[in-house]
Amino acid sequence: MSDVTIGFIGAVAMLAAIFLGAPIMVALTTVGFLGLTVLTGFAPALTVLGTLYFETVNSFHFSVIPMFLLMGFFAMQAGIGNDLFDACTKWLGRLPGGLAVATTGAAAAFGAASGSSVGSAMLFTKLALPEMASRGYNKGFASACIAIAGTLAVLIPPSALMVVYGILTNSSIGELLIAGIIPGIVFATLIGLTILVVSMIKPAYAPRFRERFTLREMLWSLRLIAPLFTVIVVMIGGLYGGYFTPTEGGGIGALVTFLMAVVRNRGIDVKALSKTLLDTVTLTAMIFAIIIGGLLFARFLALSGVSDEIKDILSNSGLSVWTVLFLVTIIYLIFGMLMDAPSLLAISLPITHPVMMGLGFDPLWFGVYVIVLAEIGAITPPVGMNCFVVKGAAGNLVTLEEIFRGLWPFIGTCALMLLLLVLFPQMALYLPQSMR
Repeated sequence: MSDVTIGFIGAVAMLAAIFLGAPIMVALTTVGFLGLTVLTGFAPALTVLGTLYFETVNSFHFSVIPMFLLMGFFAMQAGIGNDLFDACTKWLGRLPGGLAVATTGAAAAFGAASGSSVGSAMLFTKLALPEMASRGYNKGFASACIAIAGTLAVLIPPSALMVVYGILTNSSIGELLIAGIIPGIVFATLIGLTILVVSMIKPAYAPRFRERFTLREMLWSLRLIAPLFTVIVVMIGGLYGGYFTPTEGGGIGALVTFLMAVVRNRGIDVKALSKTLLDTVTLTAMIFAIIIGGLLFARFLALSGVSDEIKDILSNSGLSVWTVLFLVTIIYLIFGMLMDAPSLLAISLPITHPVMMGLGFDPLWFGVYVIVLAEIGAITPPVGMNCFVVKGAAGNLVTLEEIFRGLWPFIGTCALMLLLLVLFPQMALYLPQSMR
C-alpha cells in the first residue's frame, strides 16, 4: 500500500470518527499518531507527538492565545459592552433600524477588545435583544442581527482564530491580525447597510427609535469607552509599527482591561477573578489540544504526500484557480455548518493551505478569506453556533427557527463580502504589505 493511499485512508477515518461523535481533538490526534506510526514506526511517531506538545505549550508566540482570551474576559467584567451599546445607541439610534445598527457598531468595537464571537453574541443578546423587543422589533430579525454582528469579533484584531490559523500554517501572526482590520470594518459596514435597507423596506421589522439626545449627552457617552479605544489604538499601532509582538500587545490589553474592571467594580472580586482565570485556562487548553491535533494530522498528511497529490490532481484537471477557490468555498461552508471554527481550521488547513499556496494564493489573504468562511458557518444551520448562543442567552424570548429565518437578509451580505475579498484582495493585503 502506497503512502498516499495510507494518507487518504487516514483522512477518511478522521472524518468518519468526527461524524460518529468523537471529539475533534481526539480524532485528529489519534489518526495523526496512528498514521505516522504506520509510515515511520512507533518511536519516531511518539517523538513527533512529544515535540509538538512541548513546542506548543512552551512557545512564547503561542501564549498570545491566553492573553487575548484573558483580555476578552476582563472586558466583559469591566462592563465595556454596556458602555459601547449605550454610546452607539445615542449616536446611531435614530437611523432606520437604529438599535440594530448600534448593536452592530458596538459588537464591532467590542470585538476589538474580546476576540470572541460567542462571547460577543451572548453579551449583546442580553444587552440589546430585550431593548429591541420592547420597542417592537421583529424578534427573529433582531436576534439575527446580533448573531451575525458577533462574527465580527474574530475578524477585527485581537482574534484568537487568526492566531490559530497562523500557528497551523506557520504564517506571521502579527501580519494576520493587521490583515483583518479593513475587511472587518468593511463587513461591519455591509451588515449595517443591510439593516438600514431591510428597515426601510419593512419598517415593521425595526420601528424608529424616537428618543432624542443632546450633543452633550452624546459626547458624554464616550467617556467610559475612551480608555478602551486608547488601548486598541496603541495595540494595533504597536503591531503595525513593529514596536511589540502580538503576545506583548495581548498582555498590555489584558492589563488595561483588568484595571478597567477593577475601577468599574470598585475593587477586585476574588471569586470573579478566579472564575475568569479558570475559564481562560480551560478554553486555552481546549484550543491548544485542537491545534496540537491539527499539527500532528498535518505532519501525517505531508509525510504521506496527500496534499501534493491533491494539488497535482487539481493542477492537471484543467480547472481554473477560481473554480478551485469556488470548490474550497463550498467545502468550508458545508463543514462550517457542522463544527466550530477552530476545529474546522484544524481539520481543513493541512489539506487546503498547501493546495491554495501551490495555486499562487497569498497566505494572508487566504487566512482572512477562511476566517470569513468559518464565521459564516457559525450562523448557518444546522449547527450555527452563534445562533444557538443567542437562543440560549435569550431564553423563551425567541425561537431558534425565528433566528434562522431572520438571517435570510444577511446571506447576500456574506456573499458580497466574499466577492469583495476576491475582487479586491488588497483589502486584506494593503496594511500587512505596508508593514514590511
